[in-house]
Amino acid sequence: MSAFFQLLRKRKELIPLIGFTGLAATGAVSAAFYFLLTKSDVILNKTTNPQPWERVDPTKPQKLITINQKWRPVEELELVKSLTKNL
Repeated sequence: MSAFFQLLRKRKELIPLIGFTGLAATGAVSAAFYFLLTKSDVILNKTTNPQPWERVDPTKPQKLITINQKWRPVEELELVKSLTKNL
């Protein structure tokens, strides 16, 4: 570890590179955990939930940013869904 700090003292131009790389890695990991824990369309175990799209709430936006999006049910799709649930 001390060799790493000695290298940084000799080559100060590496400090911003390491900082930005660490910030990007932290952002990627935090975004992955955010989507894993908050989004209902992300699946970890398919055996307990073989049809995960049935549990997704269509009125709740699934994107990170949603601008002026309105959801209206499709009558034909609702009819097919109700017919297949009875089987």
